[in-house]
Amino acid sequence: MTEPAAGSRLLDALRRRRVDCTPVWFMRQAGRALPGYRRIRERYRLLDICADADLTTQVTLEPVHALGVDGAILFADITTPLIAVGLEIDIVEGVGPVVERPIRTSEDIARIRALDPQADMPAQLQAIGMLRSELSGSGVALIGFAGAPFTVASYLIEGRATRDFLNTKRLMHEAPEVWHQLLDRLTGLLENYLKAQVAAGVQVVQLFDSWAGALAPRDYRRFALPYSRRLLTSPALDDTPTIHFSTGTAGFLELIREAGGTAVSVDWRISLDSAWARVGQDVALQGNLDPLVLLAPFPTVRSEAMAILDAARGRPGHIFNLGHGVHPATPVETLRQLVDAVHERPLPVAA
Repeated sequence: MTEPAAGSRLLDALRRRRVDCTPVWFMRQAGRALPGYRRIRERYRLLDICADADLTTQVTLEPVHALGVDGAILFADITTPLIAVGLEIDIVEGVGPVVERPIRTSEDIARIRALDPQADMPAQLQAIGMLRSELSGSGVALIGFAGAPFTVASYLIEGRATRDFLNTKRLMHEAPEVWHQLLDRLTGLLENYLKAQVAAGVQVVQLFDSWAGALAPRDYRRFALPYSRRLLTSPALDDTPTIHFSTGTAGFLELIREAGGTAVSVDWRISLDSAWARVGQDVALQGNLDPLVLLAPFPTVRSEAMAILDAARGRPGHIFNLGHGVHPATPVETLRQLVDAVHERPLPVAA
């Protein structure tokens, strides 16, 4: 198990310990809205950055220096390990991952070979080591991540992002044996991927199930939950704290909790206090500002953020974040002011 960050608010909050102030970080903080990242993207494709340890390190650290956040999330894409094993995937600007040959049959699944992280993605593992060195003594925790099996599978089956998940749901219901074969293969690959990240030095792991909200509760329980639980409870993670992220899942939040995670990340479609009442006080909670609120004047942003902190009521285990990723149009100064406002909000003194 990797050593904890010195005085890390984020790690302490994940363990539901008292902290001096609420920790804060943002999903998609390592790009899109930041000027340094935009300059790099003028010269390099996203996948080029992921394949270069120096560039990955630079982009991952920019929000730490520019915004003062308490977590640095490794710059990568959820399709990174799939590309590493030879699947033909491109990241298209404004579209996201595009799979040249979708996976829809048992014969297709055979194309997904086992991942050897040391051989297949040495630059990312090198970057993790470099980041741990750079962050040493800062109190900023290094966050690794992977896509959840359902969300990763949906990209592979559909070929790109979708609104209706037609091919995904058709496969689940018409050929459940193929679905489970695919999810089992992906879960093994992702478990190996996360194990390598932890061994290289990440201190927190977030599982992104961005599309879980497309499922009915019964389908989530049958077709997605067992595979997310297998990752979030894997001995390969060596007791590393985990954050279970999903969106649009307020209707079955209890199932998200059942799947596991040291913390459950919730979006803006449910109040923080309601979410905590449903998942239980024995789990940390992350969230849950609507990302588009950040386009409003800062007094409005501050008011909305304070309402979330009011709902948290100073309970141990709250990590302030957005309900989804930072929008590219977000002013950097707004992000910076928001971090300061959250940090400056006093927490109640423990009884």
